[in-house]
Amino acid sequence: MKVLIMAAGVGSRISRHLKDHPKCCVDILGKPLIQRTMELLHSHGIKDIAIVSGYHEQYLKDVLKDYQYESISNPFYRVTNSIASLWFARDFLAGDEEVLIMNGDVFFEEPLLDIIEKATASPLMLADSTRIEDADYRFNWADDRLKAYGKELTNEETTGEYVGIGKLNAADVKVLLDKVAGYIASEQYDIWWEDAIYRQIHEGKEVPIYDVKGNFWAEVDYIEDYERIMAYVSKQQ
Repeated sequence: MKVLIMAAGVGSRISRHLKDHPKCCVDILGKPLIQRTMELLHSHGIKDIAIVSGYHEQYLKDVLKDYQYESISNPFYRVTNSIASLWFARDFLAGDEEVLIMNGDVFFEEPLLDIIEKATASPLMLADSTRIEDADYRFNWADDRLKAYGKELTNEETTGEYVGIGKLNAADVKVLLDKVAGYIASEQYDIWWEDAIYRQIHEGKEVPIYDVKGNFWAEVDYIEDYERIMAYVSKQQ
């Protein structure tokens, strides 16, 4: 399994708290989050990893100087969304392997990685049905299939929050890359990479959802997310 980590964005909603560091480099008990993620992947024998960087790229490279990975740059990170980062990573993604695509600022524990590795559905998006009231990017699903998506969904319309991780088999990666190429050609630079998957439900494509309820995770979008992570890891000590 290949892993593509998206870490180019500024993270404007929390950047004032980060001392000009990328979100994926927040400190977790003395270790940058991205180092922790790399170690977790390596512990499962996953070493075919690429990271798309942009904002304070050199800082991220310095943090990861002792790790082997393919470094991909999105120089237009300030004026594009993650769709462009995925386009820059298209050569890494192409091939006959399944691919895990994740946002670099996602904190998760080993049981979640176990779930990801065992899952066979594709294109699989991870979500958490316990996260509704405070959900950021929202999903509505039924029978483990995505029905609606977006930040504008109400609590009543929300089944859970998107975790920031997706897994695709080789065939669905090819579909994804074709979709992304089309969006780039039509200058739709302001959308998330996931939109290339979500929008397929309007074409009759099923997008499976895996509910990770009961497993702790957090995506560092706001300072409250970081505080939630720190409260959790402190209890584990």
